[in-house]
Amino acid sequence: MGNRPDELRALLDSVAKQDGDRVEVVVVGNGSPVTGVPEGVRTVELPENLGIPGGRNAGIEAFGPSGAEMDILLFLDDDGLLAQHDTAELCRRAFAADPKLGIISFRIADPDTGETARRHVPRLRAADPMRSSRVTTFLGGANAVRTKVFAEVGGLPDEFFYAHEETDLAWRALDAGWMIDYRSDMVLYHPTTAPSRHAVYHRMVARNRVWLARRNLPAPLVPVYLGVWLLLTLARRPSVPALKAWFGGFKEGWTTSPGPRRPMRWRTVWRLTRLGRPPVV
Repeated sequence: MGNRPDELRALLDSVAKQDGDRVEVVVVGNGSPVTGVPEGVRTVELPENLGIPGGRNAGIEAFGPSGAEMDILLFLDDDGLLAQHDTAELCRRAFAADPKLGIISFRIADPDTGETARRHVPRLRAADPMRSSRVTTFLGGANAVRTKVFAEVGGLPDEFFYAHEETDLAWRALDAGWMIDYRSDMVLYHPTTAPSRHAVYHRMVARNRVWLARRNLPAPLVPVYLGVWLLLTLARRPSVPALKAWFGGFKEGWTTSPGPRRPMRWRTVWRLTRLGRPPVV
């Protein structure tokens, strides 16, 4: 968005310091110009803000169709910072060692405290953020994806704009036979912030939750999944304005097109269940 130039430069410096082969970089201006980046960094300036998935898809295509010029793509929030110099090398080794590994989710840690928020551990049993494991989704601003995944299942869902686009891609990747790992030793420093700081948060979370289910789940699981999330939302006792926005988004999710429907196979449902997160929660 062009509003964090100092943080962006610090992130690019941390990428440039990675061990091993040079990491090629593209910076996407999502409806804003890109200025002040180091020589050799590719830039894409989108004429309008396409949202998080749309901007990331533009970055993928900057490396050829489905990112084909590269074997692996890292996605990093512009206010993040790679904590160690070996993160890129660890990614290369992880993908080389496991041909079915499609996506790696990094651990996000606060730069001041070193702590990882529970919501940044992409599994239900999130009490120990230092435990690496197989997971069923990943963190959008701190991850690495094998480009063969994009070639096989497509990119992020542009229409989502913000929220749940990672889970949509994760479910499609898992249905195609790929695996996802959460790695606690691959760290992105990122300030601890509340996602609800975004004005569209409650509406987008609800709308996209419905779209996610309608696009990806077998028909019998759609009402179960959404019913569980409705109860969880009410149990969290949001404010009246937040709840009003949430129900508005929930309605929008049912009355607008979610995009193409490709329900996952029942064996994928069982696979998600064995990995600790059945697609009903």
